[in-house]
Amino acid sequence: MARVCIISHSHYPYDARVSRQARALVQAGHDVDVIGLQYEDQPFFQHADGVSVYRFPIGRLRGGKLRYLFEFVVFQAAATALAGMLHLRHRYSVVETTSVPDWLVFAAIVPKLLGARVLLDLHECMPEYGATKYGVPPEHRIVRVLTFLERASIRFADFVTTCTEQMRERFVERGAPAEKIDVVLNSFDDERFTPERYLSERPASDSFTLICHGTVEPNYGLDLAVRAVGILRDRIPGLRLEIWGDGTHRPDLEALTHELGLHDRVFFNGWVTMDKLMPHLAAADAGVVAVRRDAFRDVTLCTKMFDLVSLHKPLIISRTRAVDAYFGDDCFQIFESGDEQDLAEAIYTVYADPALRLRLVRNATARNEPYRWVHQARRYVEIVERLAGRTRAASPRGTRAESPRETLAEVAEKV
Repeated sequence: MARVCIISHSHYPYDARVSRQARALVQAGHDVDVIGLQYEDQPFFQHADGVSVYRFPIGRLRGGKLRYLFEFVVFQAAATALAGMLHLRHRYSVVETTSVPDWLVFAAIVPKLLGARVLLDLHECMPEYGATKYGVPPEHRIVRVLTFLERASIRFADFVTTCTEQMRERFVERGAPAEKIDVVLNSFDDERFTPERYLSERPASDSFTLICHGTVEPNYGLDLAVRAVGILRDRIPGLRLEIWGDGTHRPDLEALTHELGLHDRVFFNGWVTMDKLMPHLAAADAGVVAVRRDAFRDVTLCTKMFDLVSLHKPLIISRTRAVDAYFGDDCFQIFESGDEQDLAEAIYTVYADPALRLRLVRNATARNEPYRWVHQARRYVEIVERLAGRTRAASPRGTRAESPRETLAEVAEKV
């Protein structure tokens, strides 16, 4: 049994990836501590479901570069001190840190110096993330600094995991050793949220409900979804769009909905926990993921995509390099990013062809089988145990279960 500490600038258990990882380690028999942020009235310390959680009352607010930097620095200092003190008490085998930011990995400095192994879980490509967020070119000073910090963070860690093969390729292109990085997909936890519990036969209805869920920010393209509903209001009389989530872009979307006269078609429902969201996802006719394609989004996969695939919902999604590699046109109705007319046509195509909806769901379900968390969790635990010296298993890169290059037929044979 190993003792593992996970440090994440996020809210536990609401950060789905960290929550899944902690639960997978506990189920494998390991002791887990999590250091994160406090959300509303959560206690500083809590022990629940086998995980000991320490939370700092540091607000995770959206703002300018200086606001982000201040918050990261304060959390980094606090997490470094607490991780050091906890290591003296518990003697961690492995300390894992998650991005953003990459350099949070240095919060593991004391445990590393005293013998712990360090795992860095890179959720984002920070240079691309920074360039996209602040609208600056790749040669900008901010991007160069983020690139330097990314390299230094990877060099400091003993091993690195990331979310897609495309992200791993970027890190290797910037000089990271290929053998030091592996992929653990950020997929849906269908063991905790059993899809079958929520799926049932629904009575016939004249309505056709689309659903978008998650953070409401400009780069997620929800304004395109609203405009597409406006384009289709006469072609699909019963069309509805439900938006579940919150963010800085919500007031603009509400104003756009009012401007287009879509208050009876577009509905804003705010943020809810995943267990409360699941019945609404299950009740929808199709999901929309309209992210705007850029250097950052081209190499990432939205977790909301896996949620909808697991619930057997046909998905209308913008084209990116990662989406093409892992799923493709035979699994999703794909439209060109940023094109509201193309999105509207994609929605109408899915609406008008029930057989297409069934075919997309069948293909996506087959392709998704090796990506399911039950398989990815096993991969993640093997990596942690290998770092902790608990197993002599070969490197997981020798048994890649989630290769995006597998054909649909090859994947279907494994199901």
